[in-house]
Amino acid sequence: MISEIAQIQIDPAEAEAFEGAVAKAEPHFRAAKGCRSFRLDRAVDRPGFYMLVVGWESVEAHMVDFRNSEGFQHWRALAGPFFRQPPDVFHVETALAGF
Repeated sequence: MISEIAQIQIDPAEAEAFEGAVAKAEPHFRAAKGCRSFRLDRAVDRPGFYMLVVGWESVEAHMVDFRNSEGFQHWRALAGPFFRQPPDVFHVETALAGF
């Protein structure tokens, strides 16, 4: 499994509305082929900074299957208006698991 990390910056004054929009998008991720997990982390010491962390079976499940789906269009319609700039998106895999 790989994790998609999307670093997102929004206007801190819109945090509650943004979090609500992401919650509404959750079913589109849940229904996506190859999607295994979904969470939104909020920075404690950087207002307006979030990390969307999505578990995928593969990079292709995210970049090909999801990005070309109607679910992706719904996600962007819900969350996209809050983005100050396009999210910085990259993929990671576990190199070492501690405790």
